Order: sequence, then C-alpha cells, then structure tokens
Amino acid sequence: MTYFAAALARTDDGWTGRELDLHDVEDLDTLADELRDLTGDGDGPALLLFEEDDEYVALVRVDGGSGSLAEPRVFLSDRRAVLGSDVAAMLWEDGDVEEADSDEDDEGTRPVAEPVGDTALLSDLGIPAEALLDLCAGEGLLPADVLSALGERAGFLEVLDSLRDG
Repeated sequence: MTYFAAALARTDDGWTGRELDLHDVEDLDTLADELRDLTGDGDGPALLLFEEDDEYVALVRVDGGSGSLAEPRVFLSDRRAVLGSDVAAMLWEDGDVEEADSDEDDEGTRPVAEPVGDTALLSDLGIPAEALLDLCAGEGLLPADVLSALGERAGFLEVLDSLRDG
C-alpha cells in the first residue's frame, strides 16, 4: 500500500512540516508525541495529514507543546478504511467498525464514504465540520485533492506541496 503522511505544526514563524514514515509508529500516543515534537514549546496545533492508495483521508490533531497531555483528535473520511489498513486501524483505536453488508453495494460502484471522528478538529483553522465533510464527499476529488483544499483554507498549502514534491 502506498501512502503520503505529513506532520505539520503551526509555530510562531508560521507552518512547518516534515514527511512521516508511519511504519515505525506503534500507536496513536506515539504519533501524538511525534506531532507535539514539531511544536516545540508552542501551542501548536500539530496535524497529521494522511492519505492511502487514493482511498481515504485521515487527520490527527494535537494541541500544546511537548508537555501537553491533551488527547489526540482523529478524523477518518471513511470508517471502512479501518478494515483494510493497519494505519487506519492504529489511528482509529475505538475499534467500533463493522463490516458493511455486501448486498447493499452495487457491483462496480464505489460505496459512499462514511466519515467518523472529530469533524470539528480544523474549525479554528477556517474549516468548519460541514466544510470538511463536504470536501470528503466531493465527487471526483481524490484524497490528495482534499488535503490540498484543506491546506489552502488553513494556510499550510505551500508547506504541504513542498513535502509532496520533496
């Protein structure tokens, strides 16, 4: 499986980021610590922007610097990703995802995505919950397009593009 994972943090100097290899990340707490490391002693936020095989988007947000104990906030654009992706399963620790009835899906058509998690995790960055859900449901938009649209709205598109091109 191919994926793109970027860790971004808002610092006093603006947005900064780096590409992440999630193969060595054991759990959500370890990921949250890595994200907090990007903020230094700042308040953040720090974000994971993730897309896998053009199938789904995952977002993780932590606030506060390295001393913060705030729980990470997670959003998945499609809950079914947990069933087929180790990374999605690691991010969505709740584990409350069931296999959908195969009779409901028409053969040859892609089922409608079923977002789960904190849809408001980017609200203070100019992306209210409804806008996030609309982007994820946008017909013809690939996960990379969704991440770019989020970056444009929140002001980190330049950093995101430099990591993709990197």
